[in-house]
Amino acid sequence: MGQAGCKGLCLSLFDYKTEKYVIAKNKKVGLLYRLLQASILAYLVVWVFLVKKGYQDIDTSLQSAVITKVKGVAFTNTSDLGERIWDVADYVIPAQTAAGACRERPCPDPTSQAKPLFDCAAGDCSILSESVENKWDPENFQVLVSQGENVFFVVTNLIVTSNQRQNVCAENEGIPDGACSKDSDCHPGEAVTAGNGVKTGRCLLKENSARGTCEIFAWCPVETSSRPVEPVLKEAEDFTIFIKNHIRFPKFDFSKSNVMDVKDRSFLKSCHFGPKNHYCPIFRLGSVVRWAGSDFQDIALEGGVIGINIEWNCDLDKTASECHPHYSFSRLDNKLSKSASSGYNFRFARYYRDAAGVEFRTLMKAYGIRFDVMVNGKAGKFSIIPTIINVGSGVALMGAGAFFCDLVLIYLIKKREFYRDRKYEEVRDWSLLEMPVPAPHPNRNLRFNKIAR
Repeated sequence: MGQAGCKGLCLSLFDYKTEKYVIAKNKKVGLLYRLLQASILAYLVVWVFLVKKGYQDIDTSLQSAVITKVKGVAFTNTSDLGERIWDVADYVIPAQTAAGACRERPCPDPTSQAKPLFDCAAGDCSILSESVENKWDPENFQVLVSQGENVFFVVTNLIVTSNQRQNVCAENEGIPDGACSKDSDCHPGEAVTAGNGVKTGRCLLKENSARGTCEIFAWCPVETSSRPVEPVLKEAEDFTIFIKNHIRFPKFDFSKSNVMDVKDRSFLKSCHFGPKNHYCPIFRLGSVVRWAGSDFQDIALEGGVIGINIEWNCDLDKTASECHPHYSFSRLDNKLSKSASSGYNFRFARYYRDAAGVEFRTLMKAYGIRFDVMVNGKAGKFSIIPTIINVGSGVALMGAGAFFCDLVLIYLIKKREFYRDRKYEEVRDWSLLEMPVPAPHPNRNLRFNKIAR
């Protein structure tokens, strides 16, 4: 870089730039500028303030509590269970506590020689260290699992295996790890992978076959592997679900419930949810499944998962009575897939003791519908801070529109060089150069307007 270049660079550090307003009499650019201004103003008023309510402070930290109840009665007559009445205590799996495990596995008769599995006298479910040898599988401690009130399960179908006792029997033929052709294939004491018990070391061959299954120590007879043909509790379609939801927005200290505040107790016994009755959250089970896009008899056969979503979008600039819950329903499991794992099921057992004090049980594989109640929402209220922020953003967008029109004016249209020369003008201090300042041309403004037009 030469000496002159360095000098020019140093002198340019002391230059000062100021705005110069040039009124360009160009109708196309002027129309474009007004359209941009109108679009930005419409965006600010309609979208930001009316639709998105940009003048409000928003609280999305929703606090929620859900209480659910299911009601209904069904009658069945099957070969496994005989004639039976099903009420809510039979077909609904609610939250269960560890204390319930002692009730599920009752203590033996005090006069019996059998040793208890749980320390029932102590009032808890601690296992006695001196208990007799027992074979434990998931059904033994199924009752220890708890569920929240926003998740509940309604039994619609059952596979029952009655009178199971801890004994030795053949493993199910459908278990790959239980297949064998000789005793050495069954390692004693080894649990059958995805099976029902522990191998004893014997291979039980079928008649006229070189293949068989390992003998196992388990709850015998083992569960059948057959799939259900039709639902047992077809009448469950007419059961009702009561969903009580309390919500609170802590930022605004606002609380509300989805149940109408009435003193008449008979109101909830006669009302049903409908498009015009959002404050009676009593749903017919079949209607919920239909609103989720499924057929009840189809989902009742092998089970499924239904999501119930409660949405609270509250404008607190209005009265509290304008804040309403909105419900939506969806099938959460893959209803189109008919794979080996499709549906929803689990196992539980009922335990008994015979006259000799020997424990036995009835194993039930329950198919049914799991309901997940999900609550979300937001609340908004006027605040000056978001209002100022959004108005400032709109003003900045107005400046961006002017910048875009400048680019069109000095770079894109045909007379861009003319407008560029008029927009950017270099002004020197003529007194430093000891030269007279040239007088402006008397017809300069007239000539500019003529060319600009």
